Amino acid sequence: MLANVETAATLGIPLLTLLVVLPLVGAVMVSLMNKAQAEQIKLVALVFSLVTGALSVFMLAKFPSGQAGFQFVSQQSWVREWGISWHLGVDGISLFLVVLTGVLFPLVIIGIDPHHDQKPYLAWMLLLEAGVMGSFLSLDLFLFFVFFEIVLVPMYFLIGNWGYEKRVYAATKFFIYTMAGSAFMLVGIVATAFLARRDIGYLTFNLVEIAEKSNFATGTGRWLFVAFMIAFAVKVPLFPLHTWLPDAHTQAPTGGSVILAGVLLKMGTYGMLRFGVYLFPEATLWAKPVLFTLAVIGILYGAVAATMQKDLKRLVAYSSVAHLGFIVLGTFALTSQSLTGGVMQMVNHGVSTGALFLMVGMIYERRHTRQIAELGGIQSVAPIFAGFFMVVMLSSIGLPGLNGFVGEFLILIGSFETARWWVVVATLGVILAALYLLWAYQRVFHGEPSEANKSFPEITRREGLLLGVFVAAIVFTGIYPKPMLNRIEPSVNKLIEHVELRTDYQQPVSKGEVHGEAGE
Repeated sequence: MLANVETAATLGIPLLTLLVVLPLVGAVMVSLMNKAQAEQIKLVALVFSLVTGALSVFMLAKFPSGQAGFQFVSQQSWVREWGISWHLGVDGISLFLVVLTGVLFPLVIIGIDPHHDQKPYLAWMLLLEAGVMGSFLSLDLFLFFVFFEIVLVPMYFLIGNWGYEKRVYAATKFFIYTMAGSAFMLVGIVATAFLARRDIGYLTFNLVEIAEKSNFATGTGRWLFVAFMIAFAVKVPLFPLHTWLPDAHTQAPTGGSVILAGVLLKMGTYGMLRFGVYLFPEATLWAKPVLFTLAVIGILYGAVAATMQKDLKRLVAYSSVAHLGFIVLGTFALTSQSLTGGVMQMVNHGVSTGALFLMVGMIYERRHTRQIAELGGIQSVAPIFAGFFMVVMLSSIGLPGLNGFVGEFLILIGSFETARWWVVVATLGVILAALYLLWAYQRVFHGEPSEANKSFPEITRREGLLLGVFVAAIVFTGIYPKPMLNRIEPSVNKLIEHVELRTDYQQPVSKGEVHGEAGE
């Protein structure tokens, strides 16, 4: 084991920096190419995204199982006078989010072609990948804020330029909501660093140093926690700050929707865990009842709203509000099982909902409509496509044997001891998820096809290979989650120990129970 850790440390100096810089370099190269070189532009974008994805998988292979601390750490001073550094690291909490980002972007670039202006589309995609990677890897508060904001720009242009009828409205709404939340976080970051200087002895934005050495007054810590939480609640989005999401998803191009659901929303839930719980343990315990309540309202509201939708894409968008409510519930329940399930569900939701948006995009390309009433009978003319859709839909419902079940089960069973009545109510969301997804599947795929749907094309080979990657991940994780659990659980337990050390909180669920319940 010691040899593995040493190997990781040796590789760590350039590896995480490459994960951030490579897509950024690719974006610059694509933007400098001649617009007429369409094939070469896509090839360059694909090469940079594939290499980034390969490096993320290599990092996963080299990541030492059972280690709780940050691995592959890279740190260089950036603005020495202010204590700002280029500080990157990865642990079990961020590991699979980084891998998901590395794998998802090349799949989107391979499988989805923009209808116009390919050059700026691919440049924005690569810049978006660099921002997401930096957000998941940053261990410096100021650096995290920079990447958190970088993500906003390409997503705004992807929705505004390549979206549908109301794309400008949706892009503007997304930008305003996110920017407003980020303003609170910027104030919180600066205040956190300057107030922590009294305990540390010097000004620094180093996340680990501030979390381990600072001792904020109770009231101060709670105000700072609220500043961070506003930004992350918008990004999740947590009820009642969710209203930008259905519009953004519905109007975004297919590639934008896949990335938005797959990784961008997880920046909010990841931020709550990494920067909220880690930096402000006492404030986390103080805010738990409110966050539980908002999470459960989001679960039920998202499910009911999804049931009432006539647009298939908007239905999937509202389902994200419900699913992310489960992740927030598990995060603030603060047990080993609930936190491990929450981290797993971040990844599982990215895979399942990303695949759903991809297939909704395929339906729109074939039929030029997403209205459920105008579809129907697709299963009889495209049974393979219907089969793929059913597997992904069942994983989103949480069927045992598929990935969605593992994370959701751990969240519910882990949260039961510390948030019992919230869990009882939230369980209704599981039932409602089965209702709206099965009912949507019945209306879209069953019955006799209309005249327009009789010519619905079957899935192509490229589309089949693309969806096959998603289904393979869904089935493998559902049947054998142990490799993920082995890497997530140590970091989660270390975080819980940190909360216990800084407060009087004691978690009621023993740390050894996760594998006994779902790991084997």
